[in-house]
Amino acid sequence: MDPIVLAAGTALVGAMATDSWEGARAALVALWRRVHQDQAGAIEVELAQVRAQVIAARGAGNTEAEQVLAGNWQLRLRELLATDPTLEGDLRRLLDEQLAPALAADGPIESAMITMRAKVSGHGRVYQAGRDQHIIDR
Repeated sequence: MDPIVLAAGTALVGAMATDSWEGARAALVALWRRVHQDQAGAIEVELAQVRAQVIAARGAGNTEAEQVLAGNWQLRLRELLATDPTLEGDLRRLLDEQLAPALAADGPIESAMITMRAKVSGHGRVYQAGRDQHIIDR
């Protein structure tokens, strides 16, 4: 999946639980309206429902539910870009100008998309981690 779609879907769901959500929501609905004007109202309703689910999941400490919701929105955004690939720049701007600032205003970002690549030959080893890594060599 396109890295911008992964990052935007994750940031979208994360931003839902912030005080800055309304601006991000309005920007996403405007983006959606450009491609599917007839679906904009339904998207607004769906975003409100998902926001309530995100807030409930955070309150319960259910990070898995939040990850599932982010995955759902990643798929939705991928479908949106498949309909109109020229929106990729707009989605990137939405991420940079609305979603990321909403997350930053709420505190440190808990999840981010990380791409790692490694190539090993011979008897080499690679240790990669997106966060904490504990290696016990026995």
